[in-house]
Amino acid sequence: MVNSQMRSTLLQFFLFFIACSQCAWAAPASQPGGTHEYQFSNGLKLIIQEDHRAPTVAHMVWYRAGSMDEMNGRTGVAHVLEHMMFKGTEKVKAGEFSRLVAALGGRENAFTSRDYTAYFQQVEKSKLNEVMKLEADRMSNLNFDDAEFLKEIQVVMEERRLRTEDNPSSLLNESLMATAFMSSPYRHPVVGWMNDLENMKATDARDWYRSWYAPNNATVVISGDVDPGQTRQAVEKYYGVISAHELPVRKPQIEPVQKGIKHVEVKAPADSPQLAMAWKVPRLQVGVLDDVEPYALELLSAVLDGYDNARLNRVMVKQERVVNDVGVSYDMISRGPELFQINVSLAKGKTVTQAEASIRRALKEIVQKGVLDSELKRIKVRLLSSQIYKRDSIFGQAMEIGGMEMAGFSWRDIDPMLEKMQTITPEQVQAVAKKYLLDESLTIAVLDPQARKSAVKEGR
Repeated sequence: MVNSQMRSTLLQFFLFFIACSQCAWAAPASQPGGTHEYQFSNGLKLIIQEDHRAPTVAHMVWYRAGSMDEMNGRTGVAHVLEHMMFKGTEKVKAGEFSRLVAALGGRENAFTSRDYTAYFQQVEKSKLNEVMKLEADRMSNLNFDDAEFLKEIQVVMEERRLRTEDNPSSLLNESLMATAFMSSPYRHPVVGWMNDLENMKATDARDWYRSWYAPNNATVVISGDVDPGQTRQAVEKYYGVISAHELPVRKPQIEPVQKGIKHVEVKAPADSPQLAMAWKVPRLQVGVLDDVEPYALELLSAVLDGYDNARLNRVMVKQERVVNDVGVSYDMISRGPELFQINVSLAKGKTVTQAEASIRRALKEIVQKGVLDSELKRIKVRLLSSQIYKRDSIFGQAMEIGGMEMAGFSWRDIDPMLEKMQTITPEQVQAVAKKYLLDESLTIAVLDPQARKSAVKEGR
């Protein structure tokens, strides 16, 4: 399984990225690009993206249920249920799902994030109905026993050990999120806290499934060489007969305003110190596509680290040689609160103090002098060209549509957002740096590297 704890930004998308058998259809909405949307009476949304350049199709089911919907004591259950979705129904036994898709010549997987859980198959177009039948079956008929759960929870715990507890960068980011956020469920790791995994029961996963896995909490995205009418009929046949049910009430859990700088230190085996600095910033709100600030923050992240010779890489890696690498992340498209984050891994002999000072100088220069129009033009050209290349990927198109829908936006918003990004000025980028990159909303996380066990033994 793919445990997606990565931050998928809109800019990254641009830069690479009550049921019945006779369902009533809303008038389909479409656009010249070949995108069609349908709404079933059981609440299921279907979006079809036509692309006839190759005889293949990507079939995805997105559930708006991620780690942000979990409760204390049950963190990680969204990801655990993702694993259990491959453990069988009455028709398909444990382990058979992946084998059946492989026998069709396809590939499949799943991923969990803070905002959603998604499942996909990519197959030759004549096999679409067969994978659709398999996926619809487990939407309503998942049936795993306690023995399968006990085996799989061990797999998930081992995944946490390998990807987080044995990974200093992951440990640092986990502590950063837990420190930056007080009430938001974004403070919990997608994979869950180890103690919660150790105490999780099969009933927890079943309860999660019964709560969130329903057609009225799902969006089916199909991209590729398909006929919209025939595909709609197939979705009606397999998904349209699944009953909707009432979903749990989602509590807002609004994050309190931060009142001052926060610090956290993590001691872990590592080769070099690391520094992460994260500021609370706004995200794009549904229905307010013209809000300048989120777009300006996206472009600010690209000015700092959007290409090889961007400011932080040029200054900190190439000129000052204070760090080995630098990364900047911001996500304007999400369900929860957002951070503008800078991560660096220090070069040998350099200190955290030096790295932080270098970052602050770079930010101060933008606040005081702004950014060059030529910088933004370069980024915008790359953005447009990368969007064109991205649309060569059937899977990439489905990913973009699904990610937008899960955040509460629409596939119809993609092009207007891209157009809005093109209008942002250097002055607007400077303004968000000045307004939001302040110590009052800053969290600093430092990795203090400890000697690895093998190194300690060799020293003895």
